[in-house]
Order: sequence, then C-alpha cells, then structure tokens
Amino acid sequence: MLAQFVLEDDVRLVAVRGGLGAVPGIRLAGVHSGIKARKRDLALIAFDEPQVCAAAVTTNEIKAAPVLVSAEHLAASGDAMRALVCNSGCANACTGERGDRDARATARQAAALLDILPAQVVVASTGVIGVPLPMDRLQRGLERCAAQLENGGKSSHDAAEAIMTTDRVPKLSAYSFYHGGKKHVVGGIAKGSGMIAPNMATMLAFIATDVPMSRDALQAELLACVDESFNMISVDGDMSTNDATYAFAPAGADAPPPAFGRALRQVCLDLAQAMVADGEGATKTLTMHVTGARDAEQARAVARAVINSNLVKTALFGEDPNWGRMIAAAGAARVGLDPDTWSLLLNGKIWVERGAIEALSEAEAHRELELHEIVVELQLGVGDARATAWGCDLSRDYVRINASYRT
Repeated sequence: MLAQFVLEDDVRLVAVRGGLGAVPGIRLAGVHSGIKARKRDLALIAFDEPQVCAAAVTTNEIKAAPVLVSAEHLAASGDAMRALVCNSGCANACTGERGDRDARATARQAAALLDILPAQVVVASTGVIGVPLPMDRLQRGLERCAAQLENGGKSSHDAAEAIMTTDRVPKLSAYSFYHGGKKHVVGGIAKGSGMIAPNMATMLAFIATDVPMSRDALQAELLACVDESFNMISVDGDMSTNDATYAFAPAGADAPPPAFGRALRQVCLDLAQAMVADGEGATKTLTMHVTGARDAEQARAVARAVINSNLVKTALFGEDPNWGRMIAAAGAARVGLDPDTWSLLLNGKIWVERGAIEALSEAEAHRELELHEIVVELQLGVGDARATAWGCDLSRDYVRINASYRT
C-alpha cells in the first residue's frame, strides 16, 4: 500500500507509482542505442503541450556541451518547451566544437521526429568525459525512442534506466494531491550514485507536473526545493560537468498552490535520498541533523561539512565510533561554533555532551554504527535554526568501481 502524507494545512500528498509517467500529458521511452555495450542508454521525454521549464545546473566552471546548448534553448523557448533527450555512457563534455555540434544535432533530430522546433528540446548527457558522442548510434536510437513513446509507469521506468551510469537501480518518485477539486501530480526521474557533492548540481533529475504556473514561479519553487534536497547530499564530494535538474509545467498566469511546493519538495527529497542510498559502493546511509544553530546558513554549512568528510565516510564504513572526525569536520566549516555548547546524538542517544563528556561507551556506539541507516544529530547550542543533510559511507568498492570506470 502506498504511503500518504498529511500536511500541516490538511493537504494530503499521496505517493503514486510511475515517476514522470504518472504525470498526465507526458510520453516517454528508453532504449539501448549502442552507446553502451548492452544496457539502455537513451531516453526521450515528450510533452503533449508546450511547457514552461525551470533549471538548476552545475556550478562547475567546466560545463558540458548539452548544459550550454540547453541553456541557449531555454533562453529562446523556455516558456514553450516540448521535449528532453538524455543519453548515458558518454558525457559529451570537453569535446570542443564537435561536442557543441553533436548536442545541437541531437536536438534537431528529436525536433524533426516530434515535429517541433530544435530550441524546444532540452538535451542532457552523462557518462565518460572527453569522449565524443557516437552520433550514428544515437540517431538510430532516437528513431526507436520516437516510435516507442508511451504514457505510464513502464515507459517511465525504461527512461529512468536509460539515464543510469553506475547506478544500481532506477530512481523514480511521484505524488498526487487535490486542489480546487482537481487532482494534480508531480513526478520525476533521476540518476546519480557517484560524483555527488552537496552543491548544485550533483546529478541529473527531470521533474514535471500538470499544475499550470508561470516560468518564474516554477523557477523559484525549483531552486527552493533543490536547496533543501540535491544541495544537501554527498557521496564522494565530487561535482560533474554535466549535472542539471530540469522541471516542466503547463504555462499559467498564477503562482501554484502551496501543495505543489510541498509535493515538489517531497519528490526532490525522494530522488536525492535514493542517490545517497545508491552511492557507489555504499553500505550505509547517514542522516545528519544540525540543530540549535545561530541561523540556517550556519546549520547548512555544518551539516554539509560533516557528510562531505571522507574521514567521516570511512569511519562509517568501518563502524568506527570516532566522533572526533565529525566534530573536526563541523569546526572546519569555520562558521562560528562554540566549543563548549555542542552535543552529539547517535540514533537518538546522547553520544557526547557539552563538547567533552562522552556518554556512550565505544562498544555501545559501535553497535549503533552497525546499522544500515544511521542518524546523527549535532546540537550546536547557540540558536534555534536547523538543517538536514544526507550522506553515505566510502567503501573499498567505491575505489574499485572508480579505479576501473573507463577500462
């Protein structure tokens, strides 16, 4: 039975299956085009009606061709987008003029197949950097995608599989709610398990809704949700050249109802936490609460510093109750901690009090760290603000996977 969430204003979010495929007016396909040896590697998402599109893209100074070309398309047609193409297995990054031509050619072919304008197509890529796209394979794959476009959960699952790189599982999320007597849906798919750092963007995510709104309103909602979700996760502290989140909605003059923002936030949180759980080689997840902070900025900075620490990650993998690594990471954020007021909790149990008094024995803490899902709370004791971040451990398998990523 699917979970239900009752919100503070009595608006109920209902989790539904299918990710993007649960949103009316969307057709999807995911195929194997030959970019990868065997697995699906090309996804096509088509919208029955023009959509406003919002974006949050990588802050890396080296941006891949699809990120740059999509930015141009959004500048030209951001109030009337009609499709998105994403390939995996090749990032089309650091590929010079050819990479730019290939990204534009991808948009042109998708547009021709769908009878729309090239500037109405968002393009995205993920995979190995410095390798050109095999355009002959991609073009044949796009033809198959266009022929297989369908509504529903099966096609959404295929598309989610097609954008995976080292991911072990596809990532989908969707929620419905009622507003003004009408049912609405927010859904999304995403990929991400490595090169994940808590600084947007950290992955690829494609989200859509049937709630009409202006592009400015969607952009504001997306950035707010990204800041609480994708910007607050870490697998390995690395940031890619290709990462982006794109959100689509029918054009409308009004701002969306509050329930939309809550549904969008929940979809983003689901997808972000799924990336952490699927981190390359990960065996444990860490939920890091920072409470009692002076302000939100301090809380966020400390939470992100802890989850991004490789020393914390390796201690989690080894189930080593070395709380000093967490405190050192928190202090390294350099946001004005008081060394005498903080306390640390492990899975709800006091671990360290008032900056020095160890309340859990090493054996007790080790038993708590044997769990797969670990929750740590750092109470700063200097205010009322709070923030939450999510991370995972860093294992031997992470090294193995990334030591042979290309070979």
